[in-house]
Amino acid sequence: MSVKQEIWIGEVLRKVSTLEQATFLDGLPDYSRYANNNVIHMTYMGVEPKVLINNSTYPLPTSALANEDIGLSLDKYQTEVTIITDDELHASASDRMSVTRDMHAGAITKEKLKKALHAIAPAKHTKETPVLITTGPEVDGRKALKRSDIIQLKKAYDQLEVPLEGRRLVLCPDHTSDLLELDQKFANHYYDYKSGRIAGLYGFDVYEYGAAPYYDQETKTKKAFGVAPGAKDVPASVAFYAPYVAKASGETKMYFSEAKTNPRMQENEINFRQYSLVIPKKQMYLGAIISGKG
Repeated sequence: MSVKQEIWIGEVLRKVSTLEQATFLDGLPDYSRYANNNVIHMTYMGVEPKVLINNSTYPLPTSALANEDIGLSLDKYQTEVTIITDDELHASASDRMSVTRDMHAGAITKEKLKKALHAIAPAKHTKETPVLITTGPEVDGRKALKRSDIIQLKKAYDQLEVPLEGRRLVLCPDHTSDLLELDQKFANHYYDYKSGRIAGLYGFDVYEYGAAPYYDQETKTKKAFGVAPGAKDVPASVAFYAPYVAKASGETKMYFSEAKTNPRMQENEINFRQYSLVIPKKQMYLGAIISGKG
């Protein structure tokens, strides 16, 4: 089974990689090679130096990584154990084990995306992490998102001098629905058949994702991951600058018990564990748009 497990782990990695394509994680700087024992250090993510113009003074100033060597533990994703009896394998015409393997890969990817978007979203409204409020017509007790709100986000990014290449916007379901229903121009260009994604808007590469992070509507602060939203909490569309967000994958492990080792129940058991992390390199160039009160 050692060879088979290696093959299956490779298939899970391939499936996860395929599922991440065309999502907001696609193409982010990947630091997986620096993950050691499922821990990665901030020093590997570098520091952006200042640029000197027409300098005539030497020695040149230096940039240090003071207080940046922080060890970050990768998040551990474990699937629940799936039980497949030998009777089920015998009766099934399909490759039941391979289908199960792909289902586990899909479940891991789903949770990774959810955790990643929450990590990327700004903790609160600041000058360098703007959290803006929608200003559109009232829809279901809230103000809808309109194009001018995205233009205001662009303005905020322009004022922060965020490079144009690499700006991304991940729309939450409420805001995608707003644009589709209230903005005919957006609806006409909703899908880009060349890229397979939503067409870009005002310099942002646009994505959509269902499990959006939640914010307190009044304080513009992000709710903790996994905490059920309250009455005053609203989902957010999240913006970020791709080169300032890092991702890393660590160990992927398969756990498998064959039915032949379980004579009483004659069941096969399978699950997977994977380590992964998505995190902003800096708490800047992050943004969000939340719905205003209706």
